[in-house]
Amino acid sequence: MKRRILASAGKAGKTSENNGTEQKPERLKSSRRKSIPLKPGDFALTALVMMLVIFGVIMVFSASYYSALSKTGNAYAYLIRDGIWAVAGLIAMFVLSRINYKTYRKWAFPILIASIILLIALFIPHVGTTTNGATRWIELGPITIMPGEIAKIAAIIFVSSYLSTSAEKIYQLKSVLFLLALCGIFGGLIMFQPNMSTAITVVGIIVAIMFVAGLELKYLGAAGVLGVVAGCLLIFTDKDGYRLSRAVSFTDPFADPLGDGYQVCQSLLALGSGGLFGLGLGKSIQKNLYLPEPQNDFIIAIIGEELGFIGVLLLMAAYLVLIWRCVHICINAPDRFSMLLASGITSMLAIQVILNIAVVTSSMPPTGIILPFVSYGGNALLIFTGAMGIMLNISHHSAK
Repeated sequence: MKRRILASAGKAGKTSENNGTEQKPERLKSSRRKSIPLKPGDFALTALVMMLVIFGVIMVFSASYYSALSKTGNAYAYLIRDGIWAVAGLIAMFVLSRINYKTYRKWAFPILIASIILLIALFIPHVGTTTNGATRWIELGPITIMPGEIAKIAAIIFVSSYLSTSAEKIYQLKSVLFLLALCGIFGGLIMFQPNMSTAITVVGIIVAIMFVAGLELKYLGAAGVLGVVAGCLLIFTDKDGYRLSRAVSFTDPFADPLGDGYQVCQSLLALGSGGLFGLGLGKSIQKNLYLPEPQNDFIIAIIGEELGFIGVLLLMAAYLVLIWRCVHICINAPDRFSMLLASGITSMLAIQVILNIAVVTSSMPPTGIILPFVSYGGNALLIFTGAMGIMLNISHHSAK
């Protein structure tokens, strides 16, 4: 009898020991599930963004050396500012990659209203700052806010949220008209600054999200016609004729090399003199106060002059890989909102890269649009790196 009791107690002890040993791996598994592993594609995206940002800081320093020395007396002025914004942008990317993308859906409407208020605030006396005839900035002490850049991400978040509430919304005429009216509000407020490049980008982003959501081709065609008509009205109703001269100058910039075509001519000279392998890093001639603001919109001209056609080709390859990874995230997004949100961010990146290259190569009129991650500009750098953080978070929640 005692032996049976001891045997049963031993079996119970073994069973409890086995249960204890089995529970430990389960706890480990549950704890591992909480920490989201970095996917190979996410690592590639993060590495690409970091490389582009670091490359941008180097090229901003090279392109702005003489310009900074001439304007501020400190050759490192733009380098210091761009370096600070680069660090802030990378921190923002890693922080936003940990915030659930669904949070932005809750704040979509307040973000939209805040961006419109900021755009209107530009025209309030003593609030907006005017430089070279354009009122695009709000100065808050040492920090300068550019509402046009905030409008891009605000439009992406709101339109994605609006169209994700119901798949049928994009097929309703009132919803399409509402979004087209939103295009008009953003486009009009930004054009009054004036800032044609940002207006084109914001409108292009909204239309791209609508197309991905399932916008019918007849509405898309109508939106395109309206856009062309609005553009023509803006160009031909300009009293000073400035927009018309800018729109025509790109067809033959050398017809007026000291006037409207000056900046494009200097850009083409820089690209041409770079040849296949370039003159060498830091050895650009056009940045010696020949090409205006070489660290901004026309930085790719300096890259072509110093690093040659091969350098520009490698840079374009990096952008193509980055855009491809963003498209992959869009396709595998876990829900409709994240899919539209990722599509809007991808569109923003692709549109700005295409427009910047087109302007520098005289394929379209100069619009004053920066090259993402590379050109000088703290607001744009912060917006783009933050947007990549959102993309990383969407990728974390996707199946692939």
